[in-house]
Amino acid sequence: MHQTFRQDSKAESDLPGDAQEPIVSDRFNLPEEGNIVGQIQVVHSRYQDTLFALARHFDLGIDELTEANRGVDRWIPGENTAIVLPTQFVLPNAPRSGIVLNIATKRLFYYPEPGDELPMVLTHPVGVGRVGWQTPTGTSKIIAKSTNPSWYVPKSIREEHAANGDPLPAVVPPGPDNPLGEYVLRLSMPSYLIHGTNKPAGVGMRVSHGCVRLYPEDIEPLFESVSVGTPVAIVNQPYLVGWKNGNVYLEAHKPFEDDQRDLVLYLVNRVNEIAQALQIPEEAIDWKKVGDALSEPRGFPVPILQGSPDTETLLLSARVIKRPTVFRQDQSEETEALVAAENEADSAAESSSQSHTKE
Repeated sequence: MHQTFRQDSKAESDLPGDAQEPIVSDRFNLPEEGNIVGQIQVVHSRYQDTLFALARHFDLGIDELTEANRGVDRWIPGENTAIVLPTQFVLPNAPRSGIVLNIATKRLFYYPEPGDELPMVLTHPVGVGRVGWQTPTGTSKIIAKSTNPSWYVPKSIREEHAANGDPLPAVVPPGPDNPLGEYVLRLSMPSYLIHGTNKPAGVGMRVSHGCVRLYPEDIEPLFESVSVGTPVAIVNQPYLVGWKNGNVYLEAHKPFEDDQRDLVLYLVNRVNEIAQALQIPEEAIDWKKVGDALSEPRGFPVPILQGSPDTETLLLSARVIKRPTVFRQDQSEETEALVAAENEADSAAESSSQSHTKE
């Protein structure tokens, strides 16, 4: 049975001397060796905090923050609860070029052209397609960019909303009621978009009709950075094997319920591949640690070599940071009703834009 991680309890007045400033967790220099970026952090909550507010403030999705903090109530985590921020990532097993979307982790990675700067990666949480409307995997590219798009509502969605007493117009103009947000990147995959949202609580969840949505504060700089022609790779990798400083790590996420692949076989082959490349003997892999990570995925990298620390010991050495005094948004806006609305057909967000695209 999982036990909620707890550091030594401290009153908030005691924390500043020990707590550090948070790392910048949405951009990292690429490592010269290995494929892991970032650092696990821990922040102590106050009674008024929710995981939704903490997720958005630290540029995390609600699913990944909930996964990292099993046993913690996402609405009432409690006073002075140690909240694990999964701000360390194994990079997807894909070319480090353009945009890479890992729908299993609900996270986007963007590799800008390095120019005169060191190679780096930018990463943000995303909302992806729900069951029955899964975001497709494969290779694509950005074919168009637009701001303040209109949403042309499909007839089926208008009829559905009308039946529910919530009629929609044929066209939703730009503005706060537009589920596409203010920025749209159109993919060469017909009908699919990367865009903002007017319901940010759904970022980091399976809520769309297939398109990919970002927080408003994340889509804007991404929109400005990418150009038409930027390659986009969409992968579905819930199990990510990483290496750093001579150790092998596993970042495990709960696979989608409609994923029928033999993921354990893939993982075993991937672990053996990495171990062989690093000249690590097979017997050095602690398969019990691998099994534990799969049975209770936490969504951040854990070491899987014999003699390496277990998850709870790993978290005790995490970077403890100061709780923000000002959040990205008013916590009172993050209500359960908003999330419930995201999990309904939302009807719209990803059904269609001007060319009848999904949202």
